Amino acid sequence: MSIFAISDLHLTQDAGKKMDIFGTQWIDHFAKIAADWNKVVDAQDLVLVPGDLSWAMNIEEAKPDIAQICGLPGKKLLLRGNHDYWWSSLTKVQQIIFHDTYLLQNDCFLYQNYLICGSRGWICPWDKNFTEADEKVMNRECIRLKLSLDRAMERRKNDEQLIVMMHFPPIYPNLRETPYVSVLRQYPVSQVVFGHLHGSQISKADFDNIKKDGIEYHLVSCDYLDFQLKKII
Repeated sequence: MSIFAISDLHLTQDAGKKMDIFGTQWIDHFAKIAADWNKVVDAQDLVLVPGDLSWAMNIEEAKPDIAQICGLPGKKLLLRGNHDYWWSSLTKVQQIIFHDTYLLQNDCFLYQNYLICGSRGWICPWDKNFTEADEKVMNRECIRLKLSLDRAMERRKNDEQLIVMMHFPPIYPNLRETPYVSVLRQYPVSQVVFGHLHGSQISKADFDNIKKDGIEYHLVSCDYLDFQLKKII
């Protein structure tokens, strides 16, 4: 039994957007991801996919992209990212997933001896584009994160470990904290996976082995991982 993570797949079958405009490393990027996924993931394993799954703008456009993810081995737990515009409601997304694929939204997910919690997150006050509207979204995401963690604590019976998945980063390389960390440290969280950051925003030296208050943080954007899954557990 293993838990893996990878985010920001940015699939594009019906969205008409080519990822190689962001660099040659993105050419056939999903083929690279799928090859590694098929190699390392067994049926009983869990893969966390924290957001930005598809460039689609509606649920119909998203169907072939989500089908690609669902068709991969193992159990898949999906979280919404800021570019998942097609994710209109939990009910509609549940209608297009299959083959041991699950959604995380305002709840928690029990897997073996682990409770997986999370929320999308949002940009933080030091972002140059941060507005009053962003502050409302950020505060709402903090509440959603707390609700998810509270739900996990209600279900926690045998000291299950808590893992959190977010799309936006809850912490930065200089250990500058976001409001989400204030929520996380109130609970026995062991690991956090997140994505959203790409290209010049990321560096191996900055984001490897971030640990604070006993919590390990893992950046799992697919280009940061060279399009290979990261084993968390």
